[in-house]
Amino acid sequence: MDSQKPSDSSPLSLVYPLALLIAVALFVAGIVAFQKYHTFALFAAGGVSVVAVLITWPIASMIAADKSAAMMRAHAIQKPMTDRLEQISIMLNLISEQQLLSDRAKAVAFREKDRDALRRAIQEEIGRGDYEAAFVLADDIEKVFGQKSEADQLRQRINDGRNAAIQKQVGEVTTVIDRYTRTEQWPAAMQEAEDLMKRFPGVPQIAALPGEIEARKQQHKKALIDSWNDAVARHDVDGSIEILKKLDIYLTSQEAETLQESVRGVFKEKINQLRTQFSLAVQDHHWAEAIKIGDQIMRDFPNSKIAEEVRSAMEGLRKRAAEPAVA
Repeated sequence: MDSQKPSDSSPLSLVYPLALLIAVALFVAGIVAFQKYHTFALFAAGGVSVVAVLITWPIASMIAADKSAAMMRAHAIQKPMTDRLEQISIMLNLISEQQLLSDRAKAVAFREKDRDALRRAIQEEIGRGDYEAAFVLADDIEKVFGQKSEADQLRQRINDGRNAAIQKQVGEVTTVIDRYTRTEQWPAAMQEAEDLMKRFPGVPQIAALPGEIEARKQQHKKALIDSWNDAVARHDVDGSIEILKKLDIYLTSQEAETLQESVRGVFKEKINQLRTQFSLAVQDHHWAEAIKIGDQIMRDFPNSKIAEEVRSAMEGLRKRAAEPAVA
């Protein structure tokens, strides 16, 4: 769009000269009429007309000049806006033309940029450890852009990153599992293995961890059973009982039933030992030692016959232990 400048021509250039000519003619006619007919009216009208034209002409000229200047200023203000509107109109036409481009044309125009964006996205997913998402993006490189060779290279890079992360995680978790198994914290060790399986499902090395933990547990259990049998054979009563305390959490009901006879024999032998120690301490008037052994009998074997006998004698033993020693 274009706007024209205001015209420099003014009606005053035609109106006032014509008015002045008419006023002068009227004034001359008034002079002739005054001389010939002695009539003063026409002469006065002509004179007033000439004076009126001469007075109003400069005023009208100033008003016209101000109006022309105002129009010029308005034109100066309007022109930048008009130019800007023309530029916006051109930009809108360009945008409209771009919108009319086909999807195929856009894909061709931005093909390389899209591939670069996919490569960067794959690298970011590898860095975050989201390897499944990285594989999906690599498949897009092949399906969308037909770059099978590049897609294979990207998949290999993803596999390498995934394997390195798996090996690192397996090494760290294996160290933790070893610590737990050495301290016989089997549930904690199994939980570590299950958490790693959730993070890396389908990895054979990780899937085998629960079986390895269970194998270590059974191996440790077998070692305890062997130690138990050896201690029983050597009549190591205290050692047998300590091993039995550790072995108790590993035994099934059937296994416990097979050991029941040997366990009864060990506890019977332990009770006999405590009875002998208690009797000797009482005979030798070692009251404090007798009380200590009696407390152990009542604590470890509360339902035994010897526990009832000790319980009835404890009050007397405490009284004697409180008496002053006699030389």
